[in-house]
Amino acid sequence: MSQPDQATIDTNSQTGNEVEPVSDIDLNDSSLYLNRELTWLAFNRRVLNEAEVEKNPLLERVKFLAIVSRNLDEFFMKRIGGLKQQLAAGLTTTTVDGRTPQQQLIECHTVIFEIQQAQQRIYHELQTALEEAGIRITQYEALDATQQQTLREHFQQNIFPMLTPLAMDPSHPFPFISNQTLNLLVTLRFPSGYDLHMARVKVPVSKDVSPRLIQVDEDYTFVTLDNLIANNLDMLFPGMKIESCDLFRVTRNANLELDQESASDLLEAIETELRERHFAPIVRLEVSAGMNPTHRGMLAAELGLDQEQDVFEINRMMALRDLFEIATLNIPELRNPPHYPSDHPQLAHDRRNIFHIIREHGSLLLQHPYESFTTTVERFLRTAAEDPKVLAIKMTLYRTSAEGNVLDSLIKAARNGKQVAVLVELKARFDEAANIRWARRLEQAGIHVTYGVLGLKTHSKLIMVIRKDYSQLRRYYHIGTGNYHAGTARLYTDLGVLGCDEDTGKDLTELFNYLTGYSPPPSYRKILAAPYTLKQSLVEKIEREIRLHDEGHPGHIQMKMNALEDHDIVKALYKATQVGVKVDLIVRDTCRFRPGIPGLSESSSVISIVGRFLEHARIIYFLNGGDEEYFIGSADMMQRNLMQRVEVLTPVESPALRQELRLILDVQLGDKHSAWDMQSDGTYVRRIPDSGETSLNCQETLIGVVERRLDAAKKHREKRMREKLMNHFKQRLRSNQELS
Repeated sequence: MSQPDQATIDTNSQTGNEVEPVSDIDLNDSSLYLNRELTWLAFNRRVLNEAEVEKNPLLERVKFLAIVSRNLDEFFMKRIGGLKQQLAAGLTTTTVDGRTPQQQLIECHTVIFEIQQAQQRIYHELQTALEEAGIRITQYEALDATQQQTLREHFQQNIFPMLTPLAMDPSHPFPFISNQTLNLLVTLRFPSGYDLHMARVKVPVSKDVSPRLIQVDEDYTFVTLDNLIANNLDMLFPGMKIESCDLFRVTRNANLELDQESASDLLEAIETELRERHFAPIVRLEVSAGMNPTHRGMLAAELGLDQEQDVFEINRMMALRDLFEIATLNIPELRNPPHYPSDHPQLAHDRRNIFHIIREHGSLLLQHPYESFTTTVERFLRTAAEDPKVLAIKMTLYRTSAEGNVLDSLIKAARNGKQVAVLVELKARFDEAANIRWARRLEQAGIHVTYGVLGLKTHSKLIMVIRKDYSQLRRYYHIGTGNYHAGTARLYTDLGVLGCDEDTGKDLTELFNYLTGYSPPPSYRKILAAPYTLKQSLVEKIEREIRLHDEGHPGHIQMKMNALEDHDIVKALYKATQVGVKVDLIVRDTCRFRPGIPGLSESSSVISIVGRFLEHARIIYFLNGGDEEYFIGSADMMQRNLMQRVEVLTPVESPALRQELRLILDVQLGDKHSAWDMQSDGTYVRRIPDSGETSLNCQETLIGVVERRLDAAKKHREKRMREKLMNHFKQRLRSNQELS
């Protein structure tokens, strides 16, 4: 097998977007800009590559294969669904990269087909490797008689009661097919008859009742739930002869937006949207390989799909996202060593009130998942709920989870008589239903819940605590790049700042007043906030870097983010590189910017990092003629984030915290193991370590940095404690000598 480390991944299916090396380049030329959808698909190719890298532990490779399958499901629900909506509306407007919706659909389908071919090949390779490790995903027919009988009894007792066969004939119309569910299309006839009949059987995959992968015995041998049902249809259709049984699955458009301005109740509007999404148009049909062409055509026609464009034949296990059930098996030798987040060195051995620590030491930079979410952010909220001097808590909640203590702390604060106001974003994609539940739970506890600004998603990650310190009120805050979700805080790399800077606190007060009230302030003292000041401020700072740039003092811009899509930001960066400003971009997925174009972007680089943790942090850096600026926050450089959401970037001013951010940027830019370099044509090439090099990837390096920092803080504290004890001992000794 060829080594995937040397893979080159194409970002745009059109590779002819070459720019001539001329000094006078038209920055409106569509060939300068990569396509949003295609660059996102290219990111998934890089993720899929991790499933192929043999040095990765086996179950981690399985996990990456499952991630790509889940990501493609969401891509069809969001992006393909959106493109189909544009087509249905008759839109032919081209994007900044010069493609119409129809062209994007065609090119996306081509790339998706290539990804699925690679998925199929990698799945078979992993199956072989899993079998060598004693883990088998097999067919019911391949089991021995005893195993089959055991599974048949399990089927009869635990699965059969949940099955509901639905006939399809003139008296039984084609049944409704739910989004992302697995279904069996069964054709059968009476033993003495010749007429074929059809029925649909929904496969009842349920995490708590019937998982997708059924364990056969105490060994790691599994059959899929659909395969088990297909081989026991005689119980479901007694006396009938089964002629065929094929698996199929549909994906529905999740890109439905109701008119909020005409909605009298936003909560009710979102609930209506969720109900309508259940019945949304279908954008993809997956069928098992070898399905009768007539049956395939019938399904496409009944579901209103183009058989050539919208039907995908799957020659492997369908819905590979269910391989998470294998990836999470408790076999330590087949997984990465467990990672246990460290305590923050400033908080680890200091059990004082966290507000006293922040007030005394200044702002703290939090690095998740390297540092614990529980002992930092959750401690901050828990202390706020219990501290009698805390008067009020204000918070934005985009995503959270039942497993953490965030909601419990907010409810406890309200019960302790504190004023608690929470902005719950009901339109957080795919978390709408959960957020409605959280909102109602908070309201029942007496918390003031709002749903943000009409027409804007509130994506900022903010907590503000108002506390009476001595004779004055002081504002403490947390500003983060990630959600207040304990689960993802262990899987995503994110940053946060705990602080009590007066000007930042005033800015957040005005921002929260805007979120719960009406007009936004014309400007802020320190923070940059979308949709009113953020984009303009970033463009102005890029232009300032151009003005300050000269041969003796070259300009430098660095940006780390999930996505770079906004046309104006990309154009501003091109203007900077055109005069020689050095631009380093760390962009996880979507990226319109092309580095290395002669005469335009030769002083730039773009890398993408794929690793054990999902890169989710945002860092912005400007050299600013030596008066450096660092920002962290919630916003990606996408038009929707900059113009249609409430986002916040906050400056990081402490020299010590800036050093920590500098280390993160330098380590990631220098990574030779998990970084991919974008070429000038939009393709990506994975970096390969030099022969014999033993350096770690950037995430492993940062794990080590945080652990060493905590160890150093512990030793420093122990040294100070020993010095205090020694001084105390010396004082007592002198006192005793004086008495004697």
